[in-house]
Amino acid sequence: MSDSSNGAPSYTPPKVWQWQSESGGRFSSINRPIAGATHEQDLPVGDHPLQLYSLATPNGVKVTVLLEELLALGCDAEYDAYLINIMDGDQFGSGFVAANPNSKIPALVDQSTSPPTRVFESGAILVYLAEKFGAFLPTESSARAECMSWLFWQMGSAPYLGGGFGHFYAYAPEKIEYAINRYAMEVKRQLDVLNQNLSTRPYLCGDEYNIADMANYAWYGSLVLGTIYEAQEFLDVKSYTHVVRWASEIQARPAVQRGERVNKTWGPEEERVPERHSAADFT
Repeated sequence: MSDSSNGAPSYTPPKVWQWQSESGGRFSSINRPIAGATHEQDLPVGDHPLQLYSLATPNGVKVTVLLEELLALGCDAEYDAYLINIMDGDQFGSGFVAANPNSKIPALVDQSTSPPTRVFESGAILVYLAEKFGAFLPTESSARAECMSWLFWQMGSAPYLGGGFGHFYAYAPEKIEYAINRYAMEVKRQLDVLNQNLSTRPYLCGDEYNIADMANYAWYGSLVLGTIYEAQEFLDVKSYTHVVRWASEIQARPAVQRGERVNKTWGPEEERVPERHSAADFT
């Protein structure tokens, strides 16, 4: 049976939803409706106080970019970055679940505190590190509020870009017109929000580059520069001229270029740094 409004097969939800493991498409092997560990697997611990467990997806890139920017600034922010391969289910190992009960990358463990401090959720990690090192987060109340507003805007908005548009446009086992149109409309609205803001200032919060830019760049910069979803033409991203300018300027920063390579396992071999333990790993 078809829905006469868009030609898509009709669907009547059951009274009680039941999980069907094969319904996850490309990600069916790692998606499940319950939390917790599936197997015993300890996390490795390197020599540095900061231990990052991650993958070079946009949420992971936010943190590695900040860490590389801190190091470039001269902060004592050396770190070990270990790969969490989500397609292999590493995020469901007991050690990772102890670091992040939500089983999503990234997770940070600061071994310099007693007991060690775990931090999960990429936005929380950005704030933790920025406060720890006193950089890339304004201290004046109004400027800090602006930074936090744009950071939390990204945290709340990006699921529409990733789990919404990205999933249905790039990853879903079938193209569903209604879903793609719904999320494309919202992503274009978000790009317009950014574009209007950036039309009057070089960075999201004004004249200073900070963690709000890093967080938003990882998602929206990657989108307009074609790093994720290959949807530049479909979304007409070139029309968002201020977003493209902002993203291009951030992409040109050496620390950003290094951060984007950490925990990366795809693309040209010279761009991959699956694990990072020192600056020497980039060469």
